[in-house]
Amino acid sequence: MSKTVISTASAPAAIGPYAQAIRTGSLVFTAGQIALDPVTGLVVPGGIAEQTTRVLDNLKAILEAAGSSLAQTVKATVFLKDFNDFAAMNAVYGAYLAPARIAAPARSTVEVSRLPKDVLVEIELVAEV
Repeated sequence: MSKTVISTASAPAAIGPYAQAIRTGSLVFTAGQIALDPVTGLVVPGGIAEQTTRVLDNLKAILEAAGSSLAQTVKATVFLKDFNDFAAMNAVYGAYLAPARIAAPARSTVEVSRLPKDVLVEIELVAEV
């Protein structure tokens, strides 16, 4: 199996010993992304909608660097700090990953006790190239 590391300055740099994404064969596996501004490295201000938007913009940049796109996503995993934020997260998520005439990816969504930098949401994707 060959693995190609995917990296782009248009998304936050990895803050540990991991890659932004790995491409193997015709699939791209992203690391979980949180609501970090790629320029400042800081968590974006606002609530769940703003954080979900930043997370998905980061993921979009990573997938594009890998030669893929959000439309080619086949699986998503969403980690929420508070499941009461589900509806607001889901509205933003749907605009990015399930627009008209695009099949929504399979998805798991779980509530977790804590996320890096105490953000409200983290999302990871698997996409086809």
